[in-house]
Amino acid sequence: MKNKLLALGVGGTILATLCCFTPLLPIVLSALGLTGLLGVLYKDAVLLPILAGFLILTGYALWRQKKQK
Repeated sequence: MKNKLLALGVGGTILATLCCFTPLLPIVLSALGLTGLLGVLYKDAVLLPILAGFLILTGYALWRQKKQK
């Protein structure tokens, strides 16, 4: 369980960082034909809290892993 939690946290952090700081999200949504969602999803008010949540999840997983050793 602890490795899955850490993998989810790190993977989500990397994905959210790529979507925040690169034009990855518009490219992917355009390729999928979902450009209508760009106005909703491609905002800092949505992406930055998601990034913060995954960073907190990663920190919690690392803290839990250190505590169990």
